Amino acid sequence: MFRPLKILLTATKCSPTRCCSSFVSRMRYMNRLKEDDDACSAALQSAHIFLFHRLSPLLQRTKCGTLRPAELMCSDVQSILERLGSYRSLLKESVLIGCSEQNQVQFCLDVGELDQAAVEEQCEGNFIDLRKAFFLLTGPAAPLVAKGQALLRWHQASGFCSATGQPTQRNQAGSQRVCSSSGIVYYPKMSPVVIVLVSDGKRCLLGRQPSFPRGMFSALAGFCDMGETLEETVNREVAEEVGLEVHSISYSSSQHWPFPHSSFMLGCHASISPAHTQLNVDRTELEDARWFSLEEITCALQVKTPPKRGDPPVCWLPPKHAIANRLIREWMDRQGLSEKED
Repeated sequence: MFRPLKILLTATKCSPTRCCSSFVSRMRYMNRLKEDDDACSAALQSAHIFLFHRLSPLLQRTKCGTLRPAELMCSDVQSILERLGSYRSLLKESVLIGCSEQNQVQFCLDVGELDQAAVEEQCEGNFIDLRKAFFLLTGPAAPLVAKGQALLRWHQASGFCSATGQPTQRNQAGSQRVCSSSGIVYYPKMSPVVIVLVSDGKRCLLGRQPSFPRGMFSALAGFCDMGETLEETVNREVAEEVGLEVHSISYSSSQHWPFPHSSFMLGCHASISPAHTQLNVDRTELEDARWFSLEEITCALQVKTPPKRGDPPVCWLPPKHAIANRLIREWMDRQGLSEKED
């Protein structure tokens, strides 16, 4: 039997009426910028811009020693482009990615045609591969950078219509592309992926792929096949990867994930019978998979940064802003409640 999907609402600290009013106004403003090229061009002139170099985000070190995405004023970006001999028209390639709670419009721009070291010197920062940056960023910075990279990647890969082979043209916001010949409209896409934390009641199951950083384990994940439901994908993936049958599934939450090419992660919890926990790992899918106790998970969460070369081997988990981390912490909370009840 499948339990119905849960809808999780995030509690807010401010007045619901005021919060909704601010949110609605920002969303409508964003929608207007997507539909009105002139309004979007005007908004760009006072926008904050996040720079990328060949899809790697520009990060700056804060006074506290942490890293954050470099958020530059449009006028500063214009000056940098001019000093480095680039045309100011490159700014028109900026892509709309958000509007802050302070109503500051945000764009991203890839300056891969410029010398990387020269841009880094001008901006007092460094372009860092997104896979590495994801472990260095905190709070809302990581998903914002992920969204920016995903949109820039989509534009770079969508310059021609798949039906006619003719060039596509983007709108100013970068929210769509249109075939110059047929008028077909293309929108950025995400591939649905199920990520599931399996439990036998006392332990949770984690695996690792060969591409993972050394020592990192995560929840099982796999792409949805055409025509599958979320529940069918969970059942199939768990059976394929570790040879187990799931008998209970509940939905947790979702997340955009930029790897490998923009995935829509659907987070779930799944239970199996404690009497049938023997793993049969498909080594073509996973390098390893094993059961973790609550104590082992607690220890793994204490590892705040990936181990360096030469460090002793240690198990660690995805960063806080990853949905796998959220699933693991939800499981820990449930285990804590169960122990109190016992």
